[in-house]
Amino acid sequence: MDIKFDEVLRLAKQYEPDMTRFLRDMIAIPSESCQEEKVILRIKQEMEKVGFDKVEIDPMGNIFGYIGHGAHLIAMDAHVDTVGVGNPENWKCDPYQGDETAELIFGRGASDQEGGMAAMVYAGKIIKDLKLEDDFTLVIVGSVQEEDCDGLCWQYILNEDKLRPEFVVITEPTDGKIYRGQRGRMEIKVATKGVSCHGSAPERGDNAIYKMAGILTELRALHENLVNHDFLGKGSLTVSEIFHTSPSRCAVADSCWISIDRRLTVGETGEYAIQQIKNLPAVKAANAEVTMYQYERPSYTQLTYPTECYFPTWLIENEHPVCHAVVESYQGLFQKAPAVDKWTFSTNGVSIMGRYGIPCIGFGPGHEDQAHAPNERTWKKELVDCAAVYAVIPLIYTRNYAAQMPKETKNLVNS
Repeated sequence: MDIKFDEVLRLAKQYEPDMTRFLRDMIAIPSESCQEEKVILRIKQEMEKVGFDKVEIDPMGNIFGYIGHGAHLIAMDAHVDTVGVGNPENWKCDPYQGDETAELIFGRGASDQEGGMAAMVYAGKIIKDLKLEDDFTLVIVGSVQEEDCDGLCWQYILNEDKLRPEFVVITEPTDGKIYRGQRGRMEIKVATKGVSCHGSAPERGDNAIYKMAGILTELRALHENLVNHDFLGKGSLTVSEIFHTSPSRCAVADSCWISIDRRLTVGETGEYAIQQIKNLPAVKAANAEVTMYQYERPSYTQLTYPTECYFPTWLIENEHPVCHAVVESYQGLFQKAPAVDKWTFSTNGVSIMGRYGIPCIGFGPGHEDQAHAPNERTWKKELVDCAAVYAVIPLIYTRNYAAQMPKETKNLVNS
């Protein structure tokens, strides 16, 4: 069976009003991390309406919609939680009521990243309508808690649900491009201890804040000297928070700690990044403690799945079969070569490929600069384009590239 690309595009355009309505419904449901239950139920309703073969919700609260019953398991993922709205005065419309024009949809989650879910669900309908099913099973995943702890949902999916696809399409916004990697990240805590005393005689104590001062200076210098990669770019480091304890404003601080946002490029592991900080002269002089933060907030189902805040780098090469499959899908539909790039921010790929070595590729509606921004928007045309691409990827992969995949996918990024 040949794919009739013009028919795929025609149907995707035909479903633009349905995708718009569905996306606006999701936007209207506040769904910050750990509060996604109502939007998950709305997604379930839409999946069942358009004819998915099976719809399930796991104990963590992630939703799975299945199309087909073939041997090759392919997943597409959208996280359905959002960040908060920030200062409402910065919004021109109600961030949950949203708004739309002929070209745009506004509201929290439009680009980041409920638009990806809308396009995936209607890709499933296109597959059903045009009978594009083959020897694959496509699972559409609506994942939770990504904004709080990227990849935690997929740690659970892979370890506990035992769902292990051959590859995953991540539908975070890609500005109309195909993305094949991202830097990793980690959340690090550096703590100093002191002894409090009355502020009128500070020499009697040991000020933990002063001990942190030299560490801050050396961390800033460390950032400037981190390694670079020709595709993913340079590792980075910034101090994002500072805290202290003290008996009062009239006392010497007896503890101080900072949070570090560390972005990791190829070759930088969590152990490597922690040791870099431990090796700083000011850290040694202050006998400071350097640790990784832990995440253990319960999901909306009240399930807690603790993890360390380490989110590894991932990257696939241009010549990878999965990259070829998505590029061919795009070219077949639009008769032009796509731009191939990488994300600046982090995605669920940190677990899927970064931890577990399952190839990821990115293509999603919306733009990176809309993520977490006031007046967030997405483009209706991109919903249409993405739905079309998602609809043809499984068949093109199964027919042309599945045989080229290694029997065991190995993550080469941090090896």
